[in-house]
Amino acid sequence: MRQRHFFNLLLAGALALPVLAGAARANPVMLFDLKSGKVLEHQDAFKRWYPASLSKLMTAYVAFRAIAAGEVALDSPIKVTKHSAGEPPSKMGFKPGSVMRLDNALKMMLVKSANDIAMAVGENIGGSQAAFADRMNAEAVRLGMTGTHYVNPNGLYSPDQYTTARDLAVLVAALRTDFPQYAPWFSIEGLAVGKKEIPNYNLLIGRYPGADGMKTGFVCSSGFNMVGSATRNGRTLVAVVLGEKSAVSRAEAAAKLLDEGFDMPADNSTTLAALKPYGDTLSPNDMHDEICKKKTKKEQSEAPPAVAAKNAPKSPYQEKLDHVATLVAVGLGGATGPAPKAFADQTDQNYADVPLPIWRPDRPAPAGAAPAATGTAAAAMQGDQPVKAANQ
Repeated sequence: MRQRHFFNLLLAGALALPVLAGAARANPVMLFDLKSGKVLEHQDAFKRWYPASLSKLMTAYVAFRAIAAGEVALDSPIKVTKHSAGEPPSKMGFKPGSVMRLDNALKMMLVKSANDIAMAVGENIGGSQAAFADRMNAEAVRLGMTGTHYVNPNGLYSPDQYTTARDLAVLVAALRTDFPQYAPWFSIEGLAVGKKEIPNYNLLIGRYPGADGMKTGFVCSSGFNMVGSATRNGRTLVAVVLGEKSAVSRAEAAAKLLDEGFDMPADNSTTLAALKPYGDTLSPNDMHDEICKKKTKKEQSEAPPAVAAKNAPKSPYQEKLDHVATLVAVGLGGATGPAPKAFADQTDQNYADVPLPIWRPDRPAPAGAAPAATGTAAAAMQGDQPVKAANQ
């Protein structure tokens, strides 16, 4: 009887283990078939992780939903606010008051991973950062992303902004199935802004056969994250890789997962919807010291090193494209569509930036008057959580 009970426990444990086609991996991964939803490989899929710029996938999803609802159009104006212009790199660097089309803004956000543009999109469509984050969280709940919470549209570090590999897979499936018309935006090789060329941080694009998406992310606390997708013979696979040590190893890990997936059938696999939570689902992993403590600011970037490390072969994902990159022109202007109502409503409630009068120092202050806040103190009361590292 005890032997049978022990066998049942072993069987239950085996069923709960993640599916690993290759060697054990150090960090969360997920590989699934986009059309069928079959999960081909997963590890620590429900482990909380800081999403970094993978947050911009949800920002795009909320924007697409707003377009579909008629709130905005592709040519709606997106105005750079003072707050959004102040976001740290990666960024476009447009001055406050600059206006661009929504579609151009989204392309800059997805390819350049521009934090200032992502914030501008959020503030314009949501009316404010907080209101847009509420919409992001509402969509996460609606989609069944049970381990995700957002506080900003660009993914800059906050201890309260987290997700899981499984939830990212759910989001990607929704993006690609609900809004297939925007799929080409995730495979843009580069942008042309005037005479400036901006390559995609996704090193699979143009290098891995069939690569067609989707997004990268990095802050010190998350390590190097990636959602990479590829289509071959009508079959699209998506790899989610979290917590890699570099932009190059991130691309290599995603490519390896995709290679494994294209070589295996999905007949007996579980689905995203049927995959049950397992492991530690509450404790976020913080890689800040491991990733950034001993690295220079230049190394704390998504941009891959131009030269391979000593005694290491150059990765194929460090090589230049073997063809002339196809660039998509973006820039300011051309925004003739309807203005986002939420942003217009919020703007109408703002007052002119005129200093409030203070009591004259040569006269006695009335009872109950409080001293005005200094500039330093006022600045300390503004903004969000402190940023540990730039997000790209």
